[in-house]
Amino acid sequence: MDQIINEVERKITDVEKKGQVIDYLTLVPDGEPTLDINMGELIERLKQFQIPIAVISNASLIDRGEVQDALLLADWVSLKVDAVCEADWRRINRPHRRLLLSIILAGILKFRAKYHGQLVTETMLISGINDSETAVNKLSTYLLELQPFKSYLSIPTRPPAETWVKSPDPDSLQKILQIISEKLPFVDLLFEAEATDFTSTGNLVEDILSITAVHPLREEALQFMVSQAGADWIVVEELIASRKITCIKYREERFFIRCFPGRITNL
Repeated sequence: MDQIINEVERKITDVEKKGQVIDYLTLVPDGEPTLDINMGELIERLKQFQIPIAVISNASLIDRGEVQDALLLADWVSLKVDAVCEADWRRINRPHRRLLLSIILAGILKFRAKYHGQLVTETMLISGINDSETAVNKLSTYLLELQPFKSYLSIPTRPPAETWVKSPDPDSLQKILQIISEKLPFVDLLFEAEATDFTSTGNLVEDILSITAVHPLREEALQFMVSQAGADWIVVEELIASRKITCIKYREERFFIRCFPGRITNL
């Protein structure tokens, strides 16, 4: 724990030296943050920096009281709600067989009732799974009951884990937006790739490895990051040559991801 706090303090110092502003300290590891039994203690200790705390979770353990208690300490919490149909949810998220969607959805509602921070949800729309009129109507009904601060709808703009995953076609998206806009005023769309606003806090290689471990990084965003650090693209080439990161193509764009044992590196 002390090591984490020291590393965070070092990063904050590096950012402040560059004249940059930190919006949130976000708990979004290469995995699920609520699996950490010490998450509540970590959030408490991070508060010493007087920067809002955010947690991005898949909501799989949200029914547990100790997880809710820990999340109550955060200022901003994002929970995944990809579907309200068990079969659709299992196909998209591939959860542990002991998990039940009904329990998770009830847990989210229970958490919402006592949470005073900003609660947001995120839904990834996948062609042929959760983009039907029936699926969208059921999702809308649940979100209307939940009343989050924001509900984000997204499509796969970065390489998915499976090559068969596709975005809904334009006609399906138009129907989804018609249904959603009539029912949910708090919906926001994430249908575009992220902006090129990733920056290095001092150690470019360390920052590239940290970001690509969490999600694929678009070539344009990585180029901006390297340029902003005053470095040369050879840094990226050396990381590829040493097999620390790899480059893959998706939707006519190039993305860079961290290499881990067992991870597919060529799609």
